[in-house]
Amino acid sequence: MRLTQHTDYALRVLIHVGLKRGEASTIREISESYGVSRNHLMKVANTLGRLGFVVPTRGRGGGLVLARGPAEINIGDVVRDMEENLTLVECFRSADNTCPIAGICRLERVLAQALKSFLAVLDGVTLADLLSDGGALRLRLGIGGPVTSS
Repeated sequence: MRLTQHTDYALRVLIHVGLKRGEASTIREISESYGVSRNHLMKVANTLGRLGFVVPTRGRGGGLVLARGPAEINIGDVVRDMEENLTLVECFRSADNTCPIAGICRLERVLAQALKSFLAVLDGVTLADLLSDGGALRLRLGIGGPVTSS
């Protein structure tokens, strides 16, 4: 399974914003911290705002803040909401499945179980868990403020 770049960047944005502890993170800061395109991050930030994970504020002093506490942001939910398609193989798509062995093939069941297990692991993780070594993350990303564990 491979997550899209959109989802990857969404998780990175949430980590960055979470490390700021209520202080707004700008797209420019996030872009510079991760060395990724501002244009991509703008699209990701818009999606995260629309989905209710961050609150965007325009203008001077604006940026992104978390819409709720890090412990309330489930990583499994983020991945499900950001990924347009978690269909691993054609046989998962009933509308246009042309595989002649769909429904009797063991691979279909194994892959369905693997996807379910993958998401179950992510469901057991919150943004707070990802921020548990906040000091090292802040240092690596060049985020100012006290370098202490979250």
